[in-house]
Amino acid sequence: MNSKSIGERIRLILEELGPTFIKMGQIASTRPDLIPAEVLIELEKLQDDVPPFPFEEVERIIKEELGGSIDTLFKEFQETPLAAASIGQVHYAVLKSNERVAVKIQRPNIYKVIQTDLEILQDLVQLAVQRLDWASRYPLTEIVEEFSKSLQAELNYTIEARNTERVSKQFESDATVHIPKVFWDLSSQKILTLEFMEGIKLNNVNTLDSLGINRKFLAERFVQSIFHQILIEGFFHGDPHPGNILAQPGEVIIFLDFGMVGRLTEEMKTHIATLIIAMMRKNTEGVIKAVTRMGLIPEDIDMKQLTKDVDDLKEKYLDVPLSQVSLGESINDLFSIAYQHRIQIPVDLTLLGKTLLTMEGTVEMLDPEISVMNIAEPFGRKLLKERLRPKKVAENAANYLFEYGEILTQLPKHIQDLTSTIKKGKLRMEVTVPELEQFLKKLDRISSRLSFSIVLLSFSIIMLGLIIGSALNKQSTLLWNIPATEIGFIIAILMFLWLLFSIFKK
Repeated sequence: MNSKSIGERIRLILEELGPTFIKMGQIASTRPDLIPAEVLIELEKLQDDVPPFPFEEVERIIKEELGGSIDTLFKEFQETPLAAASIGQVHYAVLKSNERVAVKIQRPNIYKVIQTDLEILQDLVQLAVQRLDWASRYPLTEIVEEFSKSLQAELNYTIEARNTERVSKQFESDATVHIPKVFWDLSSQKILTLEFMEGIKLNNVNTLDSLGINRKFLAERFVQSIFHQILIEGFFHGDPHPGNILAQPGEVIIFLDFGMVGRLTEEMKTHIATLIIAMMRKNTEGVIKAVTRMGLIPEDIDMKQLTKDVDDLKEKYLDVPLSQVSLGESINDLFSIAYQHRIQIPVDLTLLGKTLLTMEGTVEMLDPEISVMNIAEPFGRKLLKERLRPKKVAENAANYLFEYGEILTQLPKHIQDLTSTIKKGKLRMEVTVPELEQFLKKLDRISSRLSFSIVLLSFSIIMLGLIIGSALNKQSTLLWNIPATEIGFIIAILMFLWLLFSIFKK
């Protein structure tokens, strides 16, 4: 008997299928609103450690992409890679200016392999949607499209370089957070050259203690830097696991690998801030308002059931001290409820839930007593206060005024177009009445029963005429040797009984 769980089997299959499907699993692990929890746990274990490709290929790619040999571009270049993954590998190098760098090089022909795998995946999804009932109930096509965009962006190292620089600008004036410098003249779509940074992984607590690094202070700084990215900047690191975060003496934080990032609009940031404060106050109505404003709500949503589900979730955290509440877990729980009610949550918000869970798992190793919720609240309040600042209100009012002004300037043209359409008799109106279809079905049943009653009445009149006629003429009721009157009488009785039965049944 096979003792492996479904999640474990899925993970093993994805690892056997190769880089595209490993990445698919890793990206799918950021969607707790779509994937069951027991499968998510296994997807998070996916590893893409593979043997490095030959150094001859490294030399060839560098010459093709950067226009020069390794000897002319670098003072020193280490042949053995620091790390090798399914999409690329990283080499340590020293520039002619004596600056130490990490050179990330994409695997040969990996783009073609992934494109072929994506086409196969799209064909499989279309086949599943057409043939399987369960597949048609899920937005599989949209999920694959989202995955394709994410993976293609990861294949372009120029995008990762831009992401790195964008986050770097967020902490320009903060000496406690470091982001590697990008060397653009030694970077391309297939090569990314970054400042080499040394540090200790956040899960290596023994080394942190031996260097005298204050883990409690480090954990707080890490959490604050993440919330600064999320709630203040609206552009954040999408995968802050210990391998991507390093620490240096002085409680300095280093962020690496910006292949996966999340983006939040001003409106989304406000909704997240509102949600955090409502959750802290255990305000069901406030939580529901925030969640429903985040996503697309179906017209037939059952608000009573949604309120009940949120209340049931609130019971889960009712007697739990705030310091023990997991913000990431509670947000993912809310997104799961939203999914059950078919509220479509934007991708970046589901990535936010995954980011918070990953962050909390990391800081728990540093300081088990830390309260992420307490650290998040001041950022949420700051964001809401910022929105009410006179200058911000004036800016929003100016934006609205511009939008409404643009609408007003176009109004005469729209009225002219409408008048022209009416004159041509081409005005088309579409009226939607709630429960109209059910009403029409009932009306159809009533009309059918009325028609049946008329037919029964007509049949009865004919039969009555036959009986009276035969009685007056003293003739037999046999028609072509068939007892027509008796048979007709039986049919009329059966029709009458069926009509009575259908009326009482409804």
